[in-house]
Amino acid sequence: METKQVVAALSALAQVTRLAIFRQLVQAGPKGVSVGEIGASVKAAPATLSFHLKEMTHAGLIEARQDGRYIYYSANYARMNELLGFLTENCCAGDAAACAPDCATTTCAPTRPAKKAKAKAATKRRVSTR
Repeated sequence: METKQVVAALSALAQVTRLAIFRQLVQAGPKGVSVGEIGASVKAAPATLSFHLKEMTHAGLIEARQDGRYIYYSANYARMNELLGFLTENCCAGDAAACAPDCATTTCAPTRPAKKAKAKAATKRRVSTR
């Protein structure tokens, strides 16, 4: 993915309503969600909803398909995965094996064991101050 495309995608998601819509579409799967259902779930006026859907479509994050009178939107999973890949491309200083357990789900965020380590360190501090 080119940097310009990444910036456009992140910009499209950097708004509360658009992020909620995108998460809804990711959860819905490839079948997508009708415009009416999307509008009802985010409580957006038709013009506002149209604007948000247009922004995410232009960024390539979602796709529309018409089925009779209805328009359904779905997440563009390939683009989403490209974005995640770009963001984690140099995870752990380029040594994915060094942080493989943390990066296994395409993110380098600390997992639950890190929280346990923090709690253990806090317990040690409390014990040593007595």
